[in-house]
Amino acid sequence: MSTFTNQIAFITGAGSGIGRVTALAFANAGATVVVAEINEQNGRETTKQIQQQGGRALFIPCDVSNPDQIEKAVRQTVDVFGRLDIGINNAGIGGKFGRLLDQTKQDFDQIMAINVGGVFYGMQAQIRQMLTQKVNSHPVGDHPVGGKIVNVSSIAGVRGMPMGAPYSASKHAVIGLTKTAALEYVRHHIRINAVCPVYTHSPMVDELIGTAPGMEERMRRMVPMGRFGQPEEVAQAILWLCSDDNAFVTGQALQIDGGLTAG
Repeated sequence: MSTFTNQIAFITGAGSGIGRVTALAFANAGATVVVAEINEQNGRETTKQIQQQGGRALFIPCDVSNPDQIEKAVRQTVDVFGRLDIGINNAGIGGKFGRLLDQTKQDFDQIMAINVGGVFYGMQAQIRQMLTQKVNSHPVGDHPVGGKIVNVSSIAGVRGMPMGAPYSASKHAVIGLTKTAALEYVRHHIRINAVCPVYTHSPMVDELIGTAPGMEERMRRMVPMGRFGQPEEVAQAILWLCSDDNAFVTGQALQIDGGLTAG
């Protein structure tokens, strides 16, 4: 795995779950990490953990559903560190568990604002900055390596999710945004991919487990490997997608699902 020394990684939703573990993984690989998080306590805790391990990190409060806030957060990143090399758009919510007819306009609008708007506005701000920068001086063969973006979708973005229509719709949208942006900016040396985790140990999954007795066991049985994913497994996939080892992959939605979509 390539190191990320002297690279600046901007990670939304880095205060818990996959976001926190990914932030720690990038820091351990040498990157300077910007923790963009709406929950100040969680964001500062992630920043503290990185710094205690000898890494460099900056916490920036950010509501990703607000384009002005995410634009300001990216500008602050560049003001402090001079550039932006990596964008990880991870912030998201699970929404209400219930059938389509039980979901309200408020339920739908909230999940789309955060899960889709956060990725859309995040990529806009990140790409806008990356286009102003000189191409990274670490070529792979004759191909320059520019900015890297990974959007966190879900296995619910490639298949239906009964009792979670707004969530599934939002995660399908993340994949559409990823593929389209990848094609639009590939010749600017910006690679854009997505990851699609199955149920992964996180506060969001813990909340889903609590919706009904026996839910955890039913969820486990859906996964051919018979277990949930670990945040570290998703984080390592994200690091690979951002690494120089991965210079020829863009526009992909990598499924990290224990075999769920194989059959």
